[in-house]
Amino acid sequence: MSIVIRKGPISARIDVRVTVAVAALAALTVMLAGVALCRGASWDTPGEMLTGLVGGDGSLVVQQWRLPRVIAGIVFGAVLGLAGAIFQGLTRNPLGSPDVIGLDAGAYTGALVAITVLSATSTQLAALSVLGGLVAALVIYVLSLKSGFSGLRLIVIGIAVNAMLTALNSWIVLLADRDIAIAATFWSAGSLNGVGWDDLQVPLVVLAAMTVAIMCLWRATAQATLGDELAITSGVGLARLRLLLVIVGVGFTATVTAVAGPIVFIALAAPQIGRRLTGSPGVALVPAAASGAFLLLLADLVAQVLPAAKSLPVGVITTAVGGAYLLWLLFREVGRP
Repeated sequence: MSIVIRKGPISARIDVRVTVAVAALAALTVMLAGVALCRGASWDTPGEMLTGLVGGDGSLVVQQWRLPRVIAGIVFGAVLGLAGAIFQGLTRNPLGSPDVIGLDAGAYTGALVAITVLSATSTQLAALSVLGGLVAALVIYVLSLKSGFSGLRLIVIGIAVNAMLTALNSWIVLLADRDIAIAATFWSAGSLNGVGWDDLQVPLVVLAAMTVAIMCLWRATAQATLGDELAITSGVGLARLRLLLVIVGVGFTATVTAVAGPIVFIALAAPQIGRRLTGSPGVALVPAAASGAFLLLLADLVAQVLPAAKSLPVGVITTAVGGAYLLWLLFREVGRP
């Protein structure tokens, strides 16, 4: 059901189900953020957390240690959801996620080269992560030219490229110095542990700019999901649009990878969860972002509260859940006529 709001010559159509679903996800995410801000060496009460949040006692712990991690969980989850929506929309397949078709692995390869060869700065790390993801996307596209940027053929090729890149990444780590290899191995799990404001300043600006870019492309993207012929007749330049979408999607995943390492499952599941909650016929961007923020923040909180010698990387949780989800998707897709 939709509601049309008119104000003079301006009118807007609001889908009630989409609005309610996104609002519910946002409210749950805010609640989770409050719980995560209370989580430390010991649990703070909500009153103690709020006091620290506004600059009172405990402000160092809440504002400088916990808040950056919570912000990273929300923002990184949202942009991973957007990246998943972009590539699932391009491939028209729920398996067309950057962590399945090798784009995350390509970004990680670029980051590993930056770490092991260049002893890179954060800027070099981000740049080579993006470059690695774009090279992986180019290789997958060239190998799947017969089917274009869609279809099960691209997914299978992407899975194969992902496997080869994973082997290459392991080889790079084995050749690296011991200390660098240990750090790279821990980082490869995907973790928000130790993320601070210094780590987020540049990535947040970059991700905000790319989010604005994808929102500007939203109308053309929605038309493209209706089919190539209809999109062309409505004036959409498909080749240019797909190139821009690939660049933005890789930029999202590579920027997250440069800060937190490769975090799987979020980009795979968030768009599908958002689509089912809203009943959207295609992959919607805003529900995907809201679902991604909720999923990553929830996974990070679970990683913190599970009994272990130290706080687990969030990637351990997302990998465990994502593996089962991926198997279910594979069986469903392969079983289709």
